Amino acid sequence: MKSPVALSTLFIALVTAAGSAHALDYVSVADSSAILYDAPSAKAKKLFVVNRYLPLEQVVSLDSWVKVRDSSGSLAWIEKQALSNKRFVEVTSPIAMVYEEPDEDAPLAFNTSQQVALEWLENLGNGWVKVRHPDGMAGYVRATEVWGD
Repeated sequence: MKSPVALSTLFIALVTAAGSAHALDYVSVADSSAILYDAPSAKAKKLFVVNRYLPLEQVVSLDSWVKVRDSSGSLAWIEKQALSNKRFVEVTSPIAMVYEEPDEDAPLAFNTSQQVALEWLENLGNGWVKVRHPDGMAGYVRATEVWGD
């Protein structure tokens, strides 16, 4: 029979490995538009056409295809060549307020509407995400108002 210390060490190692396997890996659409399919083949059923900068969670990666999840939770396949590792987030609230500092009392940098893609710059780890609008304006938005972080 194994010792309790050995079993505890094995359990901790397995939990740590499982946790790292579930780390979220986000990508974005690099092309001006790309097609989402129901299977990893150009002959599969076409589900949607998506636009540049759309953030997607990478679920499975094959040689030239990636299974992704969008902000609605839908799963689909996309050609790997249509993706970029550049991070973006999608505004999920009807209007997202972006502040000059990570504080709701800070001056407002800009606001933006739902489904706008913002470049992800940094997660501050305190409920705020630093983002940049395609027009170049940057600021901080509440993590609860965006998806893809």
